[in-house]
Amino acid sequence: MFSKSKINEPGPKQADTPTATPTSGPASSGAAGASPGASDYSKPAAPKAKPPASLLSSDLHITGNLKTTGDIQVEGTVEGDIRAHLLTIGETATIKGEVTADDVVINGRIVGRVRGLKVRLTSTARVEGDIIHKTIAIESGAHFEGSVQRQDDPLNPGKAASKAPAAPAAAAPAK
Repeated sequence: MFSKSKINEPGPKQADTPTATPTSGPASSGAAGASPGASDYSKPAAPKAKPPASLLSSDLHITGNLKTTGDIQVEGTVEGDIRAHLLTIGETATIKGEVTADDVVINGRIVGRVRGLKVRLTSTARVEGDIIHKTIAIESGAHFEGSVQRQDDPLNPGKAASKAPAAPAAAAPAK
């Protein structure tokens, strides 16, 4: 929709500006709405475009690791580690491996470690493994066997090794 109105815009700019007004949404300032529309055309077209979540259907069985900066919804079986921005584990899904995501919503079964800034176990969740999180929510009825640990940065497992700056400080006086 943006690309079509922008293609028509170079010819009669003022005639297409009213058609671009619905795309700019907030019509609180009519004259100012035309300028942000032009800036929207040049800058945010690529950054705002976010691909839809990848869906792994219930009849899909994957052996191997998955890594993306986008969103994944798993309904099938994955034997391997998963890294994503938003990871949704469906009720029919089974994951055997480590799960790492900014947001993790678990409706199905995970056998392995879960790392996430926000982790949510719904009433149908089954987790066998440790959960390392910044915030967690566990609904009534969820099954969980393992330990829960809160960390400010659960996505970086090497954070405990951040005590290494003490060694360079000791090395500085040795010069």
